[in-house]
Amino acid sequence: MNKDQVNGRVKTVKGAVKEAAGKVTGDRQQETEGKVTKEVGKVQSKWGDLKDKLTK
Repeated sequence: MNKDQVNGRVKTVKGAVKEAAGKVTGDRQQETEGKVTKEVGKVQSKWGDLKDKLTK
């Protein structure tokens, strides 16, 4: 695993937690920020996967 894969997965989890907290508290801004962070994490993780495949 490379750094992008790890950081991407961490961002995905952080985003999911933030999104859930926003839903529970009714804070739409926090929920939206969580969704964005989650998607950014997914993209970064996929980028890491691609880099890993290219180096092999």
